[in-house]
Amino acid sequence: MTHTVEKIGGTSMSRVDELRDTLFIGERGPEDLYGRVFVVSAFGGITNLLLEHKKSGEPGVYAYFANDDTTHGWHDMLDRVAEAMKEAHARVLAHPGDIQQADSFVNERIHGARNCLIDLQRLCSYGHFRLAEHMSQTRELLSGLGEAHSAFTTTLILQRAGVNARFVDLSGWHDEGDVSLDGRITGAFDGIDPATEMPIVTGYAQCAEGLMNEFDRGYSEVTFSRLAALTGASEAIIHKEFHLSSSDPKLVGSGAVRKLGQTNYDVADQLSNMGMEAIHPKAAKTLRQADVPLRVTNAFEPGDPGTLINDRPADEPAVEIVTGLDIVTLEVFEQDMVGVKGYDAAILDVLKRHGVRIVSKVSNANTITHYLDASLKTMRRVENDIAQIYPSAEITTRTLSMVAVIGRDLSGLSVLSRGLLAIAAAGHTAIGASQGPRNVDVQFVLDRNALEPAIRALHAEFVVDDQSCLARVA
Repeated sequence: MTHTVEKIGGTSMSRVDELRDTLFIGERGPEDLYGRVFVVSAFGGITNLLLEHKKSGEPGVYAYFANDDTTHGWHDMLDRVAEAMKEAHARVLAHPGDIQQADSFVNERIHGARNCLIDLQRLCSYGHFRLAEHMSQTRELLSGLGEAHSAFTTTLILQRAGVNARFVDLSGWHDEGDVSLDGRITGAFDGIDPATEMPIVTGYAQCAEGLMNEFDRGYSEVTFSRLAALTGASEAIIHKEFHLSSSDPKLVGSGAVRKLGQTNYDVADQLSNMGMEAIHPKAAKTLRQADVPLRVTNAFEPGDPGTLINDRPADEPAVEIVTGLDIVTLEVFEQDMVGVKGYDAAILDVLKRHGVRIVSKVSNANTITHYLDASLKTMRRVENDIAQIYPSAEITTRTLSMVAVIGRDLSGLSVLSRGLLAIAAAGHTAIGASQGPRNVDVQFVLDRNALEPAIRALHAEFVVDDQSCLARVA
């Protein structure tokens, strides 16, 4: 029997009781319920409380623990996590017995994590041990609490509805730690038959490689993709709260956007580069190499097939998505750069050391400009480090934005010239623009205040107008 491996994000998980009646069960008969493996994220907001807020940086348990002196702020934060978990499952569980089981599960996991952190602090009070050496394992331990809780709760919901659901805990709670990711997954699935039961799997998997060291909070998609590849899934499916569309409907209007329907992994990579992740690039690579197609659907429209992502090229050139993000430019001008090797390598080393993500870059004879996704606070440190290496260089940073026009094949569409004209017609000026020979994206650099108007103008030019022309021809 072929099966699918399907992932549900944290925001959708907060409405898992609705998903029970649509995505999980819906109008399916008993014979159609199975053949599906679900990988779940933590309920919305829980991982922020466990680690730190993804956007604002507000500290969670991990951040408090890492900086704790005598205040024991992490204890209070862990109590807050327990309360938030219980509130989350109380909103989606209807039966008092299920709520009691979920409460007990949270108490047991939080109590265990607290004791572990207390023991670690006590151990590191001795000079032979350093807390910093154990922080990556601490981050993994805390993160796994969220996914274990949501998977356990989902299993309770489905079992109460008569589904033969099984809680599959990959978080390594009280298990052997020296296990590879593949070993963790294959060991957990030994004896599981997706044809007769519905596995509900934690998005976090404890393994010797340490998922968070490389992927940090993108780990659930890595678990999801590896599970799909190892088990030979017919499809990998990501359920989001929205369709993968031609742009943000809040910016261009819900009536103007169109669902993609089909695209390829090349476009998915470009989206990740622009901060609009359909899937983590490393997860996409795993699926691509295993020849497993990816489908992105709206979790609350289970009858809609969504968008299929595979290696198939476009039938004809077309713009598929217009998106953008705020960036910071790092410009290094050095007169002695001409004909000398090594400048770019040294700059890249500094950016890597500070964990700065590079969106794009351009260079000429004596100037290298990187377009970066980073905070100004981090950029001050980057500037100082580069100034130490190249004291005579002129180093400038500037807050700008970048809009990208993306498609599987943009050849013959004159995206660069038409895009510049569309931006100008909207009353703005592109500071820079670039197009590579691969013809999958064109990038326009603009002032911050031009980001949203430029997205609207480019979407109107390449998606709405082109669609209107096609409709008139038809």
